Amino acid sequence: MIQSLVSSRKAAAYPLYLLMMAAQAFALTMVFTVNLVYQVQQVGLNPLQLVLVGTTLELTAFLFEIPTGLVADVHSRRLSVIIGFALLGLGFLVEGSLPLFEALLVAQVIMGLGYTFLSGATSAWIVDEIGPERAPNAFMRGSQVSQVVSFGSIFVSVAIASHSLQAAIIVGGIVLLCLSLLLMIVMPEAGFARRPAGQRDDWRALFATFRAGISMIRGSRFLLLILLATLFHGAFSEGFDRLWTAHLLDSFQFPPLGELDQIVWFGIISAVSMPLCLAATELLRRRLDFADGRQVAAALIAVYVTMIGSVLLFVYGTSFAWALIGLWLVQATRGIRNPLLEAWINQHTASEVRATVLSVQSQADALGQIAGGPLVGAVGLLSSVRLAISLSALMLLPVLPVFRRSIRYTSSSES
Repeated sequence: MIQSLVSSRKAAAYPLYLLMMAAQAFALTMVFTVNLVYQVQQVGLNPLQLVLVGTTLELTAFLFEIPTGLVADVHSRRLSVIIGFALLGLGFLVEGSLPLFEALLVAQVIMGLGYTFLSGATSAWIVDEIGPERAPNAFMRGSQVSQVVSFGSIFVSVAIASHSLQAAIIVGGIVLLCLSLLLMIVMPEAGFARRPAGQRDDWRALFATFRAGISMIRGSRFLLLILLATLFHGAFSEGFDRLWTAHLLDSFQFPPLGELDQIVWFGIISAVSMPLCLAATELLRRRLDFADGRQVAAALIAVYVTMIGSVLLFVYGTSFAWALIGLWLVQATRGIRNPLLEAWINQHTASEVRATVLSVQSQADALGQIAGGPLVGAVGLLSSVRLAISLSALMLLPVLPVFRRSIRYTSSSES
């Protein structure tokens, strides 16, 4: 009887997790396909303002990542996820409704807070519900579902954005608000044991969980290496993510597409990267042994070498076609990197502090973006966007020796 109930719980949680990933992917793709074009063309942001918008998001995440992660570990993963999707949707509504630099900054604060409630809590929830042995496959399947849904969402976003860039962003926000309401009704939480009622509101319980998570990180050379790699990745991603659209718009004449709007090209760019990432993720899922840390580290090294070369091809390609090839490779490798790293970290953390450890990792990413983003944006404003993106690529170089070190550490720990 008990085994039947456990199996039923796992069966319900897994499809709901895939639905969450699908709805999230649909909404985020709706927004992110067009929001940088919206910020450059309609709001009129310069390179430094573009980066400052992203830095505001990451600074918010940095400040609130630990408290919200602790809420997920001490009180409820479910509540954290529901709040996260609601805030993220509200932030998109603010961004799309008011095409002003100041409004964009307010939207980033709201979205940054929403991201912190989601980061760690979603993956910690599904690991608790279905078990750590099934979680790596769930992460890969969730990534694949996200990619398939994102592919379809691109065309919806472009169709709406051809009439109104603002409307595409607003629709994405509405979808996330509806998802939050749905989860309030149907989302289970049977695998997570709450703290006793007298401790849930006790800040000592929060800090005790925080200290346990930090102790696990300090005692694990593996986790310390992952945090270091995440820091450098964050420094790279802020500059690249905020400036690649401006580079294409400033450096190339887009080939005509008949009577279609220029925004269609950004739909094409997103659409081509999806099948590449989907195929690579499926190959990894079938070929890679996630229990072998050496294999995972070697795969991550290959991903980052390809990523660095692809960024340089994107900025120094002599034609629009070469720039697109470089951009597609960057997007595909980044899509592979995320589920690889997420599954690897979850296998090295205990359930009671899993969301906290993942939150610390997200905070390291935010710290890297806060440190690297304004520098890259200033270079873009004072010199050129091409030089700024090149600088962001160089920030990835220290990641390679970090993962080489993790291979040696994993080898010694497994021998």
